[in-house]
Amino acid sequence: MRKPEDEYLEKAGQLSEEETERLLARMRSKLTRRLENRKMSVQEAVAIQLEIEDEELQEWRARMAEIRKESKKKSP
Repeated sequence: MRKPEDEYLEKAGQLSEEETERLLARMRSKLTRRLENRKMSVQEAVAIQLEIEDEELQEWRARMAEIRKESKKKSP
């Protein structure tokens, strides 16, 4: 089972109730099941979701940079 990093636990603890709800709504089913089975706290689940979203954002940015780079090569 993935454990959240301290940095993300701290961020999760500072979120408003609405921000926490939004993250919980986007959470993957695996995390949701762990939360429902009380295998982790809400703060831990939100911290992991924050980590996942940060990783996905970094990957997306890298892909977009590559697309822009390729697009510039093709443009006259």
